[in-house]
Amino acid sequence: MLNKLEGSFFRYKGGLRPYVAAILYCQLAYFGGVVLILSSNPIWMIIGTLFLTHGMLIAAYLIHDCGHNALFKSPHHNAFIGSALNWLTGGCYGCYQDLRIKHMMHHMHNADIIEFNYRDYLARHPIQRKLVEILEWFYIPAIEVIMHGILIIAPFVCEHKKDQRLRAAAVIVVRFSLLLTLFLYSPIAYACYLLAYMMFLTILRFMDAFQHNYDIVMRHDNKPDLMMHRGGHEYEQTHTFSNPISINNPWLNLFTLNFGYHNAHHARPTTPWYELPNLHQSLYGNETNFIVPFRQQLSSFHKNRVIRVMGDESEIHGNHFAQRLQKGEAVGINGVSFLTPF
Repeated sequence: MLNKLEGSFFRYKGGLRPYVAAILYCQLAYFGGVVLILSSNPIWMIIGTLFLTHGMLIAAYLIHDCGHNALFKSPHHNAFIGSALNWLTGGCYGCYQDLRIKHMMHHMHNADIIEFNYRDYLARHPIQRKLVEILEWFYIPAIEVIMHGILIIAPFVCEHKKDQRLRAAAVIVVRFSLLLTLFLYSPIAYACYLLAYMMFLTILRFMDAFQHNYDIVMRHDNKPDLMMHRGGHEYEQTHTFSNPISINNPWLNLFTLNFGYHNAHHARPTTPWYELPNLHQSLYGNETNFIVPFRQQLSSFHKNRVIRVMGDESEIHGNHFAQRLQKGEAVGINGVSFLTPF
């Protein structure tokens, strides 16, 4: 019966168990974490904060697979699960289809597609820039908070998103009511949730920061025809980098659902998360010139957390980005999460 169910609904043979396990785990981690932070026991609240963080993280990477229609045969089923999981990540203020379209454009055009260039804004507002840089120095992911905040206000200030205003208002009422209820019930539990969310955003941006040195391209009024493709497969692979947590202990990469095998993902984007290690091995073997060592990534992420606010354009147009990655000196990029389609 399981084989029949798998064959009827899941895109790939063998997909039922790993995907059901991942979905169940992220639900258990998220809602179990909520229960633990409400316990008023300091130890359980710490454990709950960690589980809550990881539940959101797994939900995010499952959304990524949904966006590529890697779970189910039906795009409708993928969209349903992706939209539901997006409530756990806090990205539900934006539409799932916008999220998916933007990410498909990232693959199609080999570029980081944006509608709001926070760098230009901060360049014109030095006081706000200084505040953001101070927050980033303290490891508060201010840029990601800004990008998520834009999702909330975009339908009310952008004419091309005005059809989403009623939906956005409903989501705001529901989520803000839940957050207010949590705060009134237990300010400490509310603080635990905020901490979990900040850690979640930090892990996402840590994984995103060095996976590409693509051009940043403005998406003009939802018109994909105004953008140019940045190059073929060779360009894509030479501007893409893999950052697995560990090569020698691949089970550690389950922490991010194998998202670090990024060259393999870009080589075959519809490959499900559980097949990426095998695909990586079959395509690249022991080749390591595009692998970002974990310690070097930690070093780059730490040392350049303030510089990364505005970025280093030379890393996009120069040929030294890979060398900087290997030395732990790369600046990388912020504000390109697939969860913020703006």
